[in-house]
Amino acid sequence: MDIKQLMEQMGQQARAASRLMMKATTATKNQVLLNIATLIEQSHDQIVSANQKDIQTAKEKGLDDAFVDRLTLNPARISAMVESLRQVATLVDPIGEITDLRFQPTGIRVGKMRVPLGVIGIIYESRPNVTIDAAALGLKSGNAVILRGGSESLHSNQMLAQFIHQGLEMANLPKNAVQVVETTDRSAVGELLRMKKYVDVIIPRGGKSLIERVSQEAQIPIIKHLDGICHVYIDDKANLEKAITVAFNAKTQRYGTCNTMETLLVARGIAKQVLPILGEKYLQVGVELRGCPETQAILNNINPATEEDWATEYLAPILSIRVVEGLDEAIDHITKYSSQHTDSIISEDWNRCMRFLNEVDSSSVMVNASTRFADGFEYGLGAEIGISTDKLHARGPVGLEGLTSQKFIVLGDGHIRK
Repeated sequence: MDIKQLMEQMGQQARAASRLMMKATTATKNQVLLNIATLIEQSHDQIVSANQKDIQTAKEKGLDDAFVDRLTLNPARISAMVESLRQVATLVDPIGEITDLRFQPTGIRVGKMRVPLGVIGIIYESRPNVTIDAAALGLKSGNAVILRGGSESLHSNQMLAQFIHQGLEMANLPKNAVQVVETTDRSAVGELLRMKKYVDVIIPRGGKSLIERVSQEAQIPIIKHLDGICHVYIDDKANLEKAITVAFNAKTQRYGTCNTMETLLVARGIAKQVLPILGEKYLQVGVELRGCPETQAILNNINPATEEDWATEYLAPILSIRVVEGLDEAIDHITKYSSQHTDSIISEDWNRCMRFLNEVDSSSVMVNASTRFADGFEYGLGAEIGISTDKLHARGPVGLEGLTSQKFIVLGDGHIRK
């Protein structure tokens, strides 16, 4: 079977499965998730073994440390997948919810019902935990899912797919509700992007080149974000201890994620107090600092920041720092360079915090909190299938509701239009 035939078959199977998933009860969908969680929990060693094959291949290819980190499934991350599945099972099922039901002058009642999108195609790179997040949210929201992971995570994804299929079959639901594309042939991605007969939405998760390709080639609506150029602004009304704690965490808690801070903005009035402390902490953990001239005057022996630095998502232990006059200049900088992903202010002045919330046009805007919280799990969504910096149809971490739509419903009693 060639790639086109393979993808056509998967599309047909997904569409048929989506019709059955649409009718599945909340209890059945929850049971599937709990089944998968139990199977994964009982299979740590098998998963780690499969993942080690992928890690070895990645190292042999010379892929960087950030890539290998995203690829790695250790016991803590496997346990997090299990917890995610169980948390999604506890979430309220949005499917079938009726809202805004009201009488019209003609006597009919008009409202909206929440329904699945149908078939979701997800294209992602190194993170095998996306396989579980996508399956969990896709199934709970009544959708069928086609997953095309990166070739580097093939063994991990195939192992996880086995547990997903077992969990579905144990609950008498079609295993084709979640399908993993097992070929590493890149043409499979192109076919998936053109399958508008079978696929209702595409969600890319990965590097800039992948998302640009999907944006250019897709004949299907997409939910995406391109870059994660996230900022933390330390205001001159900030609590010094909070500022240091948050800014350090936002950069160093994990380097290779889209919600990691890439640029630190510091108000001139507090820069000489906060930067020497933060600079020392960053250097102790190996973060390379690049700064504006004022930053360089405060912190010795750091590299100058260029125009390119302000517009770069490093996904690495590198941080750009700029001293600004105050809130207005900070917002201007973010407006110019932000990718509209996540930006945070550290301040005890509530009026300034409210201005920041109102004027920064990003999918997540925070006050006195690390940008690393921009995550579906941390937002109480159970998991996320991606983060959207678009304004339609979903924005920010995409959870259950982001994988649904609404249709109008009309309730009458023999009413006719006159």
